[in-house]
Amino acid sequence: MDDRYEAFCMASPLFYDALHSTRKASFRTAERALPAGWSRHERDDWWIFSSGRDVPAQGWKIHVSATLGNADWVLDTVWDYCVPRGVDFKFLRSPSALLARVSKYAPRGYSGKLVTIYPVDDGACHTVLRELGDLLDGAENPYILSDLRWGAGPLHVRYGAFTSRFCVGPDGTVVPAIADPTGTLVPDRRAPVFHVPQWVTLPDFLAPHLAARNAVSVADLPYTIERVLHFSNGGGIYAGTEKATGRRVVLKEGRPHAGIDARGDDAVRRVEREYDVLRRLAGIPGVPEALDLFSVGEHRFLAMEHVDGTPLNKAVVRRYPLVDADPGPDAAAEYARWALRVHAQVERTVHCIHQRGIVYGDMHMFNVLVTEEGETYLVDYEVAAPVEEATRPALGNQGFSPPRGTTGFDVDRYGLACLRFALFLPLSNMTWLHRPVVRRHAEVVAEHFPVPRAFLDEGAEVIAPGAPPPPPWHTDWPRLRDDLARAILASATPDRDDRLFPGDIEQFGTGGGLNLAYGAAGVLYALSVTGAGRHPELERWLLRKVAAPESGTPLGLYDGLHGAAFVLDHLGHRQPALDTVDLCLREDWERLGLDLRGGLAGIGLNLLHLADHTGEPALRVAAHRAAELTAERLGTVDSVPATSGGANPYAGLMRGSAGAALLLLRAYDDTGDRGYLDAAAVALRQDLRRCVTRDGGELHVDEGWRTMPYLDVGSVGIGLVLDEYLARHDDGEFAAAVPGIERAAQSTMYILPGLFSGRAGILLYLVGHGPDRGLWRSGAGREATSPDRTGVRGGSERSEPTRTVSDPLVAKQVRNLGWHALPYGGGFAFPGTALMRLSMDLATGTAGVLLALGAALHGEPVHLPLLHPSAWSAPDAAAPRTPAPGRWDAAAQSPAPTGAGQVTPT
Repeated sequence: MDDRYEAFCMASPLFYDALHSTRKASFRTAERALPAGWSRHERDDWWIFSSGRDVPAQGWKIHVSATLGNADWVLDTVWDYCVPRGVDFKFLRSPSALLARVSKYAPRGYSGKLVTIYPVDDGACHTVLRELGDLLDGAENPYILSDLRWGAGPLHVRYGAFTSRFCVGPDGTVVPAIADPTGTLVPDRRAPVFHVPQWVTLPDFLAPHLAARNAVSVADLPYTIERVLHFSNGGGIYAGTEKATGRRVVLKEGRPHAGIDARGDDAVRRVEREYDVLRRLAGIPGVPEALDLFSVGEHRFLAMEHVDGTPLNKAVVRRYPLVDADPGPDAAAEYARWALRVHAQVERTVHCIHQRGIVYGDMHMFNVLVTEEGETYLVDYEVAAPVEEATRPALGNQGFSPPRGTTGFDVDRYGLACLRFALFLPLSNMTWLHRPVVRRHAEVVAEHFPVPRAFLDEGAEVIAPGAPPPPPWHTDWPRLRDDLARAILASATPDRDDRLFPGDIEQFGTGGGLNLAYGAAGVLYALSVTGAGRHPELERWLLRKVAAPESGTPLGLYDGLHGAAFVLDHLGHRQPALDTVDLCLREDWERLGLDLRGGLAGIGLNLLHLADHTGEPALRVAAHRAAELTAERLGTVDSVPATSGGANPYAGLMRGSAGAALLLLRAYDDTGDRGYLDAAAVALRQDLRRCVTRDGGELHVDEGWRTMPYLDVGSVGIGLVLDEYLARHDDGEFAAAVPGIERAAQSTMYILPGLFSGRAGILLYLVGHGPDRGLWRSGAGREATSPDRTGVRGGSERSEPTRTVSDPLVAKQVRNLGWHALPYGGGFAFPGTALMRLSMDLATGTAGVLLALGAALHGEPVHLPLLHPSAWSAPDAAAPRTPAPGRWDAAAQSPAPTGAGQVTPT
């Protein structure tokens, strides 16, 4: 799981949210009176204080770290130093915002930063470090991993941007930037490692501190560190060897004042506690042996026995039969025997731990290791406690976290009950959102595995005692549509400026609240095309956002302004849509990547679409320029690595070459130029190069450590474009790939429900690929009436056009979407990525599920924006099908204010 999601779970029990959006109490220092000439304003997590003096665009900036206990004193000290001297600075808004940056799962790149100070030059930087460093000397503080520490105090330095500027990074996405000596903007690196740009000379006053940092070494330890197993903000976990014996060990690191849990304990305290607990549990089968406790600098390390096992979550993935298209009853029975055996072993180990008076407290799939011999071990005793002290853990996996008030051995009994379901249906994080859902999950498990019913019922009674199951899932359209739309609309927050609908954490990036994938545009589009109505107040929110987008807002179809423009045009707001596109064309869009999500493929498709609908020749010229650049920069088939993701470029529809192929096919249709068709074939072969056939015949994208069938970076997204290519031209290799992709879309189990990386995307592929493919073009297969589009009303009160599902594979996925459905707002909502919070967005949440169900059930065509040929026809029939004379010339476009490069403190 992506650790970033934990930090966005702190603000709301239902939705991913940023702490600065919840209006928690600010630090008291923020309310102090400023002298004349100073200004104060809020931005994201920060209070920003400006003296009115000129500040450089970049340089050596000073960060101040603090603990929750001394943050108020540190802030007052910084204020008292900076304000009289006219030194600009900013600090985090609230103690909650600081906790989010020092907690265990905070992003390591900016962990611990409370204050940023902006010296006007190197000399001023040295002065601030000396003088303020003396004032703050002795203050406890977490080390900021991206910076160089000044002595042992809370001041740290890094060369970077002072103002908000952006450029296109190596992967084709928009990133924060600094300028090199030629004035060219280049990425501003913010990784959790101190880095000096190659053209910058480290000032002499920092050299001793760099030497002191480099002097800390692990060379003299009795252990050799060989590889990293895991990083968190609290420290790393490393595999190594004991030098004297050659014995394999695991070394667990605790950073002081970092990795803070709900009790306020830091990682050092938890490492020491784990050592003590393991010594108390010595000799219990399934508990690793503690070997040593030692320090390196300020960091504390625990050395323990290395268990040569596989985490249970990975062991389940390797064996789980429901991911195959046709596993059969024997495979389900064999898996059930293995899973019941694993649970029994874990239960025995927990019983032995209880006999020593200890509550384990951190049961989840990552903390159980399974050896090749089938033995199980429990690891990670950071939150274990004597039974008389044990309450709900201060850290732990959400899906196994008991209700508040659970104490003693009942904490582990709850965890073991959750393990019963997680072994058979790995959707445990949903249980925390609505515990009665375990009753529905018991029915699903019983349907697919030969498991004793008592095993399931006993677990369900521990998790949700006496609770009835949640409302039944139904597939009656439009009643189903209205249930989903009702939940979406109940979540809307038009009074907020950062987002309109709750969704994925990506919406809290620059401009994320307005886009197609994670923002308002995608939700409004899904509501509209499925007949769930127009909502003028919510459309006004989107119109306001695109009229004045914040600096750094991406330009792309699914991640930025082009997607918002597409939806505004779809909703009838043509002039604001064209104004938005004009703004985008004034930016440096030609340097973006080739992908559909945020690059040239999506931009080109939208430009062609708007050219068709408006007859504007300049839009078509720009669109053809996007297609030309895509074809030129595509490379050869073997120019892409054989695996997707990680350090390699992704394959797939949204982030890979398949999206580029879609634009090239559209350009071929528009111009008749066979070169575009040939380039589309190269792009598709690039993505097929990164696919692998599983044992069951399913064709997936190969990521090296896992395989992916999904719409965004998996095989079914490639399949959508293969279908479009084969509709134009025969190709044996492409035709041969289709059956494997079809099988990838026939699994019973998909962990997530969403459109981009879950079951809804699988459903969308099946609808477009199955026996009913093409009905929308002919007008067959649906009723002739049109839906009411003025708002959401009860389905029983009106006649609604409904599509009859004849494909059993489609019907299966429609039915199984109910596994993830949770009651909210008088209807149903769906959890997003990681299943820890509900999401309403198109990419990960309820709007995407609504759109996929609409594609299967609605009486009018429903598809993703610009991903179906029916969207490629021009209703006005006014646009030419050939490019306008002349080449694309950015200078020829009319000016538009963009805010790009706007100078604001960063």
